[in-house]
Amino acid sequence: MSNSNLIFPDIETDRLKLAILTLDDIESVFNHFSDENVTRFMDISPCKDRNEAEEIIRFHIEDSGCRWGIYSKSDAEFIGTCGFHCWFQGEQPRAEIGFDLARGYWGKGIMQEALKPVIEFGFKEMSLNIIEATVEQENDRSINLLRKLNFEREIELRDQLIYYFLLREHWGR
Repeated sequence: MSNSNLIFPDIETDRLKLAILTLDDIESVFNHFSDENVTRFMDISPCKDRNEAEEIIRFHIEDSGCRWGIYSKSDAEFIGTCGFHCWFQGEQPRAEIGFDLARGYWGKGIMQEALKPVIEFGFKEMSLNIIEATVEQENDRSINLLRKLNFEREIELRDQLIYYFLLREHWGR
């Protein structure tokens, strides 16, 4: 994980439980990421087998950030993931936020509900000054979500991606 001793706790909201992904989640991650609707705007192809799901989990375990599985409290169903990667802990601590959600849960405010406490954790517990996000230009849902969460858009595209950022001092305003 990271080079700090930070423990990434479970997070609960009204409708959701977030728990850090482990290798026990291979089946859920495989089922989720084998859906091309989920991976459409991600830099991965849909999972073809459980080994690919294991690679996704291992990436997040070995990366400097964290990745929570998102579970519906009503039926304990695995419905997505979110978390931080590329956590830089230098003079200007920052990390990139990533998220994905099963299609059946789109448009219900689920990801906004999940990301609010995750962002709060990033600023308070991880001591981030900046949270970054990259989005494909056609991904209107993610663009709208980031706007609702007060992320600011950088002017220039890089690698045909839109870059967003949220400064600690702008969170919650």
